[in-house]
Amino acid sequence: DDLGYGDLGCYGATKVRTPNVDRLAAQGRLFTDAHAASAVSSPSRYGLITGEYPLRQDLWHPVFLRDTLRIDTAKMTIARVMKKSGYATACIGKWHLGFQKTYPVDWNKELKPGPLELGFDYYFGIPVVNSHPPFVFIENHHVVGFESEDPFVYGENATTQPFEEKFALGAIGGAKKAHALFKDREVGTSLKNKAIEWVKANKDKPFFLYWATTNIHHPFTPAEQFVGTSEAGRYGDFIHELDWMIGEFLDMLDEQKLTDNTLVILTSDNGGMLNLGGQDAWRSGHRMNGKLLGFKFDAWEGGHRIPFIARWPGKILAGSTSGKLLCNVDLLSTMAALTGLMLKHGEGPDSYNMLPAFTDEPEMQIRDHIIIAPYDKKHLSIRKGKWMYIPARDGGGFDGINIGDHHFGGAAAFKLTNRINSDIDDGKIKEGAPPAQLYNLETDPYETVNVIRQYPEIAKTLHLLLQEKTNP
Repeated sequence: DDLGYGDLGCYGATKVRTPNVDRLAAQGRLFTDAHAASAVSSPSRYGLITGEYPLRQDLWHPVFLRDTLRIDTAKMTIARVMKKSGYATACIGKWHLGFQKTYPVDWNKELKPGPLELGFDYYFGIPVVNSHPPFVFIENHHVVGFESEDPFVYGENATTQPFEEKFALGAIGGAKKAHALFKDREVGTSLKNKAIEWVKANKDKPFFLYWATTNIHHPFTPAEQFVGTSEAGRYGDFIHELDWMIGEFLDMLDEQKLTDNTLVILTSDNGGMLNLGGQDAWRSGHRMNGKLLGFKFDAWEGGHRIPFIARWPGKILAGSTSGKLLCNVDLLSTMAALTGLMLKHGEGPDSYNMLPAFTDEPEMQIRDHIIIAPYDKKHLSIRKGKWMYIPARDGGGFDGINIGDHHFGGAAAFKLTNRINSDIDDGKIKEGAPPAQLYNLETDPYETVNVIRQYPEIAKTLHLLLQEKTNP
């Protein structure tokens, strides 16, 4: 969650240490041009699970505690692909896609439909996100520890620790026993333990686990053993906990003799964020998105280019790197190809089978373009070949204008980051800057020069293609 392109040692990080993720990369394939379909968490997860761009369901923004399930229960999902192929399926961790059918969600009733109605046999995790209520665990259709005589009440204060960058604490309260089970510094370990427990229980049959960690989304609340261990403050400490969790999981696969027959994929839902913890990390010299321009929520590369590592001993070449263009929506078709399931027309409509890019080294690109959805609709963008076209000014993401703002971003962030972009000066869009943006990522991967005035025909072609692909 929010793990940026530059947050791992194998992607160039120097202020944090990620030996377990680096081991995964050394034993598998690291992708350098992987993207989320959205630079926003809930839409990105929608794309991962359905193989469909979230823009097709008008899903642009995060889903919060009152919001109903955003995935049609009749849709093909990545879980259904695996279930139909004979796999046990589980989702453990952050959900962030809503529950039930009637708004607002009634937390005192069964949380149905939810993950189980989308093809998962088992669900355990947090319902929204670790920064927003309700701060409880869900198992299958029920809040863990819920007692009917102590119901949830909208508009009451939650009994939870008020960590910095933890919001809406007065949005829902009650359910004291259920809330008491949610201990911020234990969430990562709890989810890791559940993931390991579930795999051990299902190891004698084919299994598919979607493990969605809360690391490294704010608030940064690693277990005490990781506090102060990085050179990037609490942001980096949370990465250290994540790396430890992954190491524990990989060690379990070794111990259970599952490693050689298990495909492990590690990726993120969007780029790293320049929130308060991120700003502290930046000052320490950590670059959460490497040299890429922008942050979470942006149409710029830092918003949606993500780490992506795949390991499958004997099938994926160890220590290899791929520059093939891929998107997280591609996992549905890739898993269908892996299991031999034939998808019907309309299932995973935006998903491409990337299995050849995992197990082989194809000369040609498998997909030639991606539609990228940032926070702002008018910045809906298209990547095709070496070109990135953004049909508006600025990043299209967070709009905080002052250092210290939680939602610090866009042109204003240049006051802290000192990045270079031809349209921006002193933290503002220049007067007379073009109304849209075009970047040649082959010669300018960090989007320093907007070349739209030099190549108006390319911009026009991409604009028309974007319209065609989003208005079928």
